[in-house]
Amino acid sequence: MGKRRGVTKGGVPLAAFIAALALGTVAASAAAAEAGKPDRALLAKAEQARPEALKLLERLVNIDSGTFNGAGLDRIGAIAQEELQRLGAKVETFPATPALSRNIQATLTGTGKGRILLVAHMDTVFPDGAAAARPFRIEGTRAYGPGIMDDKGGIVVALAALKVLKQSGDTGYARITLLLNTNEETGSQGTRALMDKLAREHDVALNLEPGRPADGLVVVRKGSGEIELEVSGKAAHAGVAPDAGRNAAMEAAHQVLQLSRLADPGKQTTVNFTVIKAGERTNVIPDRAIAQADVRVAVPEEFDRVEQDLARISAAHLIPDTKVSARLRRGFPPMPKSAVTDAVAARAQAVYGELGRKLTLEGSGGAADSSLTFAAGVPTIDGLGIVGGGIHTPEEYAEVESIAPRVYLLARLIQEYGR
Repeated sequence: MGKRRGVTKGGVPLAAFIAALALGTVAASAAAAEAGKPDRALLAKAEQARPEALKLLERLVNIDSGTFNGAGLDRIGAIAQEELQRLGAKVETFPATPALSRNIQATLTGTGKGRILLVAHMDTVFPDGAAAARPFRIEGTRAYGPGIMDDKGGIVVALAALKVLKQSGDTGYARITLLLNTNEETGSQGTRALMDKLAREHDVALNLEPGRPADGLVVVRKGSGEIELEVSGKAAHAGVAPDAGRNAAMEAAHQVLQLSRLADPGKQTTVNFTVIKAGERTNVIPDRAIAQADVRVAVPEEFDRVEQDLARISAAHLIPDTKVSARLRRGFPPMPKSAVTDAVAARAQAVYGELGRKLTLEGSGGAADSSLTFAAGVPTIDGLGIVGGGIHTPEEYAEVESIAPRVYLLARLIQEYGR
């Protein structure tokens, strides 16, 4: 018997019929969404994705991947690359010096016009051993574990959304790029050049930082920086000849108190000294002390003001003949309120409204990669990851029931901007 060729459906070649059916499904879904109704097929796929998403989340959470754990980050990256390659993505890795692992860039090419950049990060703030001490677990409606919402939940939401779009046959975008950053928790110093380049190549940036406890997005972020203070004095015996010494600890305490006045509540600028170190023995006048402060600003000009006042105020010493070095190291720029951001957020609210849900729009004192994409001039919203709370604490949790709605939200935003 010869090979069967030219199989048809109603006179149309079967392959063409299937392709037309897929396109028709996508068009019908878009029409339903435009009418303010949920895309039922897409929502069903998002709900079906939850069990697999939880399994992936468990795998990621049970791997220590603090910013300085190169081996752990490599393991997270290998899992993500495997998932992305299954989706047909082109996967590349790039060095993230001075970080210990590599950034991952995955690209999907479609037939539409919009270029969408998705951003998430693989590193956490937790030390080695945290995953073994507090492994993934589910209690009631919440899942727990180190980094579960910040930002391993964001990675899972991104991968799940890309998967449901593939299952839907939706390629109505020009390009989707997913950037997995390896050093966000320490300021993304090893990723900034790559992120700036990618941001400028895309039409919108969607950051997969955690969704807020009130089911919210982040539309405003403060910029971050650090004050690094170093004091040099002179050592002496604290009991026999204290006056022969120059107490670096006392001078550092003086500087901490007076430099705290750099804060300006009216401008939402905060300055909090969080690290102070001096001396090793109680009977020795310390000849060296260091202190570090966390600085947050709402507008870029405040960095300039803090830097200028830092030099002026630190020149006033309490202990004669001590030397004081004080400098501001700038981290993430602020992401202030913007009409452009508000427009993206409004579209996200409309999409979420298709599910009968309401997104809250919030500001955050925390800094994130969204500030970098915003600074590159790209419309950006943040907080599109899994919803949860207790961020950066041993009680960090994720709301299990938020997975499907958040996967749907991201997939639909990709559809909207892909057009």
